[in-house]
Amino acid sequence: MTTMTSEKAINKSIQVLIVEDEYILALNLQESLESLGYTVLDTADSGEIAITKAMELRPDLILMDIRLRGEIDGIQAAEQIWNCLQIPVIYLTGHSDKSTVERATMTFPFGYILKPVREQELYVAIQTALNRYEREQFLSSVLRGMGDGVIVVDTQLRVKYMNQIAETLTGWQFDTAKGRMLSDIFQIVDEQNRQPVTNPIVLALQQEATIYLSDRTLLITKDQTTVPIADSATPIKDNQGVITGSVMVFRDDTQRRLIEERNLAQERSQQLEIRMAEVQKLNQFKEEFLAATSHEMRTPLANIKMAISLLENILDEQGVLSSSSNYIERCLYILRHECDRELDLVDDLLEMRLLETNLYQHELTSIYLQYWLPHCVEGFQTIAQSQQKTLTVQISQDLPPLVTDLAVLTRIVSELVNNACKYTPSGESIIVTAQLTAPTDSAMQIIISNSGIEIPPAEQSRIFEPFYRIIPGREEGQFNIFDYFNQIPSPTLNTHTGTGLGLALVKKLVKFLCGSITVTNSQGWTTFLVQLPLTLSIDS
Repeated sequence: MTTMTSEKAINKSIQVLIVEDEYILALNLQESLESLGYTVLDTADSGEIAITKAMELRPDLILMDIRLRGEIDGIQAAEQIWNCLQIPVIYLTGHSDKSTVERATMTFPFGYILKPVREQELYVAIQTALNRYEREQFLSSVLRGMGDGVIVVDTQLRVKYMNQIAETLTGWQFDTAKGRMLSDIFQIVDEQNRQPVTNPIVLALQQEATIYLSDRTLLITKDQTTVPIADSATPIKDNQGVITGSVMVFRDDTQRRLIEERNLAQERSQQLEIRMAEVQKLNQFKEEFLAATSHEMRTPLANIKMAISLLENILDEQGVLSSSSNYIERCLYILRHECDRELDLVDDLLEMRLLETNLYQHELTSIYLQYWLPHCVEGFQTIAQSQQKTLTVQISQDLPPLVTDLAVLTRIVSELVNNACKYTPSGESIIVTAQLTAPTDSAMQIIISNSGIEIPPAEQSRIFEPFYRIIPGREEGQFNIFDYFNQIPSPTLNTHTGTGLGLALVKKLVKFLCGSITVTNSQGWTTFLVQLPLTLSIDS
């Protein structure tokens, strides 16, 4: 007795609205409910009145007959009440035909009782409906409060539920999306190629497993904008393990990606700082190495040259040089020649380093090329004649002055003419020319051409590289001491020995003078063209 009284006291807090168009049946239902301890707020005999009373009274539960007076039946009324008020409905009807049951099922009722109604059956139906409603409301509140979007579909991929976050992300309201196909509501594409990708819900149902979104996935919203999303889809199973649908949980991935990109940018910045520090250390090491090399190499080389001179004097005093063959003198010359070559290499390396670190200083001078250029080239006439080559200077006498760095320009022209003398075959010609650029006369061109040899196109792009050489008839890097007895000039000729840095240094010096240098081949002639501004500003 005490337990029954207790249950009735609890049930009394449950307020019920009866919708029944037969008055006697409505009274019987009211008596049964009250005997079970429930509170009956009121009764209604039409769908319209049921909707109005539900909005006014806000009952906890509605018992709804399907056949009612008025323009709408109980199924239509129940659907409107649920959509607007979220009040659970149990259908009471004497009709159990297939079409009626299918219509009622589409509204997701909380119960379906056939008339005549037995009191115990009514009690079980109400308690079951209230328990289910309580669980669903709890779950709904959890889903509404989640920071992720949630979409639930059945096995036919029809939308059954969407929380507020899902509505916000997709742009679809649940009332509009409910019952529609998932492909209408949730369209996703690959971020790279913008091609559609298989929905993970489909894969979750097919594979009966949790499927995660790919790393770069975009959601196309209702208004055709895109949102980067992430997370997964999982199949839903009933108590018997049968799959009844699937749930998609997803979130806006924009913020995570921004953080990821910012962290990546910071990481790259740190790596760049480390590399810059390493480059600075390397440059410092290069400077220290070059400074040390300059001192450590010059001293022993100078001592070697001094020893060669002393040896020459001793041999000469003893009459060895005059009495022996020419080979001893040649060997001494080779030693002196190689010492000079190494000293030139040190000078060239230091000069290139000064250019790279912007430590070179301009010393501007006004130069008339028609007078200066023949004088600059004059020293190479003896070399060219001794090798049966013709060296000619062709220059107009009315050229305007060229304001530039005289020492640097002298080095450029000397390197190029020396290079031409070295590689021009005997009997061929070398021509040095100066002229204004046509038709603007805005720059000066100094041209050094030599005949009899052409630089292959594949080599032209590399000849300005440090230590790159073109050696006709011999693979680069091969060396034979006996070549010196046939190829190096007489000790009486003052030639530049060559370090492999000549053209590389020339290119840097031309750039230092704000000019350009190119090399071309045409009809057996190789031409180096240096173009310089008529006036070099100190600021440049």
